[in-house]
Amino acid sequence: MSLLTIFYALLFYVATLVLVVGVGLKIRNYAKTPAPLKIPIGPSPMTSTGVGWRMAREVVFFESLFKSSKWTWIFGWTFHAALLLVVLRHLRYFQEPVWLPVVLIQPFGTYAGFAFAAALGGLWARRWLVDRVRYISTPSDHLMLALLLAIGLSGLAMRFVLPTDIVAVKVFMLGLMRFDWQPLPSDPVLLVHLALVALLMLIFPISKLLHAPALFFSPTLNQVDNAREVRHVAAWTEALDKRP
Repeated sequence: MSLLTIFYALLFYVATLVLVVGVGLKIRNYAKTPAPLKIPIGPSPMTSTGVGWRMAREVVFFESLFKSSKWTWIFGWTFHAALLLVVLRHLRYFQEPVWLPVVLIQPFGTYAGFAFAAALGGLWARRWLVDRVRYISTPSDHLMLALLLAIGLSGLAMRFVLPTDIVAVKVFMLGLMRFDWQPLPSDPVLLVHLALVALLMLIFPISKLLHAPALFFSPTLNQVDNAREVRHVAAWTEALDKRP
């Protein structure tokens, strides 16, 4: 077995461990953080069902972003929708046999890569061209967009410019899952693509990309607007009230 295969196998084991543990710890931290105030963004739902519908619209359609900036919404929604299709398409590398829905989505996932790269280009251009956004942008914002765009472009290059042996790639991925390591193709574009993906997995738990699970814990979105009917008491105040 080559050193290249060993290196990438260990790299993905470490990256997966960091991703799962890191995101899990962050979610636990979000869940334990008290919400001392009743601060839903108005107009707010007055029932739990209404909150559920509101969260669904926010997750699926990015409702608040649509209301605030149509251009940002176009690029942001397109990026996330394309990313979902691309991720679902890549599930075929981890399944044998491949599920029928994953088979059916293959053509859409292939060309979603172009929408993915175009939307990222629009979001990155916004960081430079819009004065107020450029003012608050940090180097990490640009680096994250560059990393995502590099992943998308290297993936498109493997598909349309320098094709790699996808059968061998699938055998390698299945081998990682089954702890039965198989040789990894040494195509340069493939190696760059996989290294960038592993880097994204490593930094995801400490990056701004973690807004994905954080959205569900935002008190401005997940609270019922019933302050007049029910007194809102934070968990930490209840603990104080029980002190002897």
